[in-house]
Amino acid sequence: MDLTKRLAGKTAVVTAAAQGIGRAVAERLMAEGANVYASDLNGDLVSTLIGAKTAILDATDGTAVTSYFDQFDQVDILVHAVGYVHQGTIEECSPEDWRRSCSITLDSAYYVLGATVPKMKAHGGSIITIGSVASSIKGFPKRAAYGATKGGVLGLTKAVAADYIKEGIRCNSVCPGTVDSPSLHERIEELADKMGSKDEAVKFFIDRQPAGRFGTPNEIAGLCAFLASEDGAFVNGQAIKIDGGITI
Repeated sequence: MDLTKRLAGKTAVVTAAAQGIGRAVAERLMAEGANVYASDLNGDLVSTLIGAKTAILDATDGTAVTSYFDQFDQVDILVHAVGYVHQGTIEECSPEDWRRSCSITLDSAYYVLGATVPKMKAHGGSIITIGSVASSIKGFPKRAAYGATKGGVLGLTKAVAADYIKEGIRCNSVCPGTVDSPSLHERIEELADKMGSKDEAVKFFIDRQPAGRFGTPNEIAGLCAFLASEDGAFVNGQAIKIDGGITI
């Protein structure tokens, strides 16, 4: 099979597409032939995604999300990559931290998936959420809010899969381990201030990776492309771990 043609003619929507996993996904879907609509809060950065139709979108704003999806008669593929990593125990998570985590990670999924489903019901489609192994799958130190909200994303993913399977809509979650991305580098810098050095912060993340390395955005994008294509047509309602062995 010519992989560059797997998604030919498909309309794909990718959120948080300015950098990291979201950007790699948008690039991979375009490489496989999809017509990609890429959005992000960072308009300057997402606008550099050559070949995609780009827009600024605050996925935590339900009205803005509804307005954005009004442009589509049909959506074939959605990859929702919006998320926020708060570092801290429950004691280190203020009510403001908690609300921000819920708004960015979980509320955005509610708005975006809710706007996508009506655009797929007549013909089916593939919805992919970017989850995490730090969720209902496994507890990690200093991930109280993040694990809770990503667990919510997994629950929502499975519910959508169950509700719309008869309409031909598949909904799966890709659950990475630690991925080398701008988001990770920000977390390393933040943790370095608390741990005393960048080396110690990097070691904190590497030590939990049995593979001895971070994942790459392109590896995550490859799995998303599989789920978006007919090759993944029999996969539904799954939280698929791509974690370098963390959950062995």
